[in-house]
Amino acid sequence: MDFQLSHEQRMLVDTVHDFIQTELKPLEEAIEETGVLAPETARAIFEKSRALGLYAMNIPEEFGGGGLSAVDTMLVEEQFGHTTDILIRRAFGNVYEVLLSCRGPQIERWLKPCVAGERTCSIAFTEPAAGSDAAGIKTRARRIDGGWVLNGTKHFISDGLFSDFFVVSAVTDPDAGYRGISLFLVDKDQPGFTIGRDQPMMGLRGTSHIEMAFDDLRLTDEHLLGEEGVGLKLALSVLGRVRLAQVGARSIGKAVQILDLTVAYARDRRQFGQALGDFQMVQQMLADSAMEIHMARLALLQAAWEIDQGLDPRSKISLVKVQASETLGRVADRAVQIFGGMGYCKELPIERYYRDARIYRIFDGASEIHRGVIARDLLKGAAALYDPAAA
Repeated sequence: MDFQLSHEQRMLVDTVHDFIQTELKPLEEAIEETGVLAPETARAIFEKSRALGLYAMNIPEEFGGGGLSAVDTMLVEEQFGHTTDILIRRAFGNVYEVLLSCRGPQIERWLKPCVAGERTCSIAFTEPAAGSDAAGIKTRARRIDGGWVLNGTKHFISDGLFSDFFVVSAVTDPDAGYRGISLFLVDKDQPGFTIGRDQPMMGLRGTSHIEMAFDDLRLTDEHLLGEEGVGLKLALSVLGRVRLAQVGARSIGKAVQILDLTVAYARDRRQFGQALGDFQMVQQMLADSAMEIHMARLALLQAAWEIDQGLDPRSKISLVKVQASETLGRVADRAVQIFGGMGYCKELPIERYYRDARIYRIFDGASEIHRGVIARDLLKGAAALYDPAAA
């Protein structure tokens, strides 16, 4: 395997890195204090990013996106981890690849406007009684002449206040189990669609997480994304890459940022007449963080490479999701310990990074769920997970 970045990849990474440091980092403190990103500021960073070709880079060029490979996407997403969630969404887009299942008029109505930044989409799968259990949803779409009637509730819908349409999962055949779930494209302004409260969170300041309800909301067949009954399969087929990018790669980027700050602090801070970094116990924490980040990045790039080869590294995506998110948690925890009281104090960003890190072990499938995926594949004989000779 060749781990050397090409000239084009290095230019891409450097461009994204410089944009984040110059345009986005200066905005973070105000968002943390107010919980709001001003609309005019959001528009300005979107325009600057789009002018550089940095918006919707994960979407194929034929639909107006950047057409990045899986590996290139992970390199970029790691850089995204160096800033906050809301700034990533406004500057680089949050165009879910499930929208590539749009067909016919759906492409012009939902996909292309989303790629162009004219519309914004959120995923509405989670329900009060169905989090990691995506097949346990209760929202129901009932077939009627000429379309469907949608009823049910969703919650924890990220960026829901800003988004103007949603990919909504609903049961269309209650007797078919997970084969009875379909996906629908639902516009926010449709009659029967109610936006509930913005649920306050421990971290991710600036990003809304809303409740929503559907009360006899009428949909046409044009709103059905993909075929009836394949919604869960469709979602899982594309959300793996989302987990790899938005959890795996961003966790690694966040961990790198935290470690860089911690190393600098350990080098400069003096205690008992010597640098904090001269103490062996501090050195051990720094070394453990560096080793874990390195291992997580290698696992991430291997899984992305397999996607580019047309393979389906489902178990490896679960492996990366757990490994990267838990690495981030440990790196953040060590940083607080090394910074001491200043790590716990809001005057420095370490406290914010610690809070923001906690959700990565929960969303897009909790660590326990993904460990189950890995274990089941191992029990079925998937030795390729840990033995290259078995691949």
